[in-house]
Amino acid sequence: MDERLPRPRCPRRWGQDPAAPFALREELCLLLLLHRMVTFSAATGEAAAKVSLKMQGKSGPHEIRCVKRDFLLQTLENELPKGTIRYSSKIVAIEEDGNVTVLHLADGSTMKTKVLIGCDGVNSVVAKWLGLPKPILSGRSATRGLAEYPAGHDFGPEILQFIGQGFRSGVLPCSDTSVYWNYTWYPSPADGDAEESVAKMRSFVLAKLRGAKIPAGALDVIERSEMSEVVSSPLRFRSPLALVRGSISRGGVCVAGDALHPMTPELGQGGCAALEDGVVLAQCLGDAFAAGHEGVAAALGRYAEARRWRSVQLITAAYVVGFIQQSNNVVVKFLRDTFLSPLLAKTLVAMADYDCGTL
Repeated sequence: MDERLPRPRCPRRWGQDPAAPFALREELCLLLLLHRMVTFSAATGEAAAKVSLKMQGKSGPHEIRCVKRDFLLQTLENELPKGTIRYSSKIVAIEEDGNVTVLHLADGSTMKTKVLIGCDGVNSVVAKWLGLPKPILSGRSATRGLAEYPAGHDFGPEILQFIGQGFRSGVLPCSDTSVYWNYTWYPSPADGDAEESVAKMRSFVLAKLRGAKIPAGALDVIERSEMSEVVSSPLRFRSPLALVRGSISRGGVCVAGDALHPMTPELGQGGCAALEDGVVLAQCLGDAFAAGHEGVAAALGRYAEARRWRSVQLITAAYVVGFIQQSNNVVVKFLRDTFLSPLLAKTLVAMADYDCGTL
């Protein structure tokens, strides 16, 4: 963690719309703009690549921040009229009735709709109904957490990555007082009962990292963090070939988000890609609704074709980056440590440089 960057404070003039919720204004103000990404070799502790995150993209300068998932969900929910979201409504079956799609819910009730957008995650019922095969296991697992520093931390506005020796780990600040971390690895029987509890998983991760060249500051983040409720989870992804051949939409039904393109986390683009889906979907449906709901199926078809190749690209790039970064293969390690690390780091930035248009 050499060559520390200054930690700029977020101007208090941001988000001063008096109509916005106070908590939302404060959270927006505290999000740090990240300046660069530094990748270290876990074997040597030396920096293998340094990439600026402020480089000019196709549509302007990059702007990369670490956003808490619950904050993003709350922000999106606040844009909807009250009562729009209906909770505890898990779909168990779907059937077509003419131009209407009938949803059978777990509580025994049914719903009818002309447009069904499946955003029901990696185990999507809607994707299964469309005929898309289940996401496949990558052979790796991941765990993550968030550490709070009430008095402030010493990390600069940068992403720190540690790769090699069979794992990939990262540390990045969300704000002046919170730091996010992640750890992905190849699970094996030698892991024992690490996944039984948060405490055991924390000890497992720390033991692995202490056996490598990881700075004490990065270890401190994990030691003081509140880990996610899911101690660890296997990483799954949709086969790119399945998306090339499969149906993303049919009639008035389509999928978006993780239901469409579940991917491994190396690019950090899962949530961003879901927002891209939303913009493109709104563009296509907006035209159909303007014509009085005529041509909805065709509109969803245009959405599917617009998102098919972007999804294939993201899934493939994420998997390849993760495989190379974590591989213990002698040849792959040599290529990674010799010249691939800078290329992989630039790939993360390049894949985010995408313009899906405007609403």
